[in-house]
Amino acid sequence: MNYTEQIRSYARQLKLSNLASRPFDFLAEPVPNEVFLVECLKEEINYREEKAKQRRITQACLPTFKSFDAFDLEFQKSITKWQLDQLSALNWIDGIFNLILIGPPGTGKTHLALAVGNKAVEIGYKVFFASMDNLIHILKTQEISRSSAARLKWIKECDLLIIDEMGYLPIDRLDANLFFQLISNLFENTSVVITSNKGFDGWAEIMGDSVLATALLDRLTHKCQVLSLNDESYRLANRKQIF
Repeated sequence: MNYTEQIRSYARQLKLSNLASRPFDFLAEPVPNEVFLVECLKEEINYREEKAKQRRITQACLPTFKSFDAFDLEFQKSITKWQLDQLSALNWIDGIFNLILIGPPGTGKTHLALAVGNKAVEIGYKVFFASMDNLIHILKTQEISRSSAARLKWIKECDLLIIDEMGYLPIDRLDANLFFQLISNLFENTSVVITSNKGFDGWAEIMGDSVLATALLDRLTHKCQVLSLNDESYRLANRKQIF
């Protein structure tokens, strides 16, 4: 049995599936035995890291790719270059800070939220993205749906939860309580990003209860950056004219 066959045999015993099955084509030329082993193990690590990243991407449920570089600061002047750089550094996730983006539709809130999510997944954070409506559905069906239960379990393990479109659809008292319980469970454990078309003075209307809204905001804004995007809608400014 030559060295290659031995390495494959040992790799199978150690459940290094990639190393056990693939050709050693990542080696450009013959190398000493110890270098060969190092390169094989490095390749296995790279393989596992890539698989882990693909799992994170799948579990994050990010609907599309957005980047910080593509955010139009010339159009959306409510955000400065310094603020964008601070957001993109993502250090605030390690500090378990929250981010709340407030403004009318089409002003770039979801773009920024997705840019945060996409970069966070890329560099190793566990992320979950959901519209407020979808998140409420998960919370309401967790007892009867394996999919919802699994997603809620992942949310509680995440470093970052992104909630899009809070305030676009009304929620009843039961929904509001479930949402509050989730935020309370995540408090000081998970960073939360929320996009909303309503300022804080309108959150009592969203929650249907001023006391609950106050308690929710108390938790969310304990460590939080709030950005208001008040410029014209990018979608409306760039709409196609038909006449």
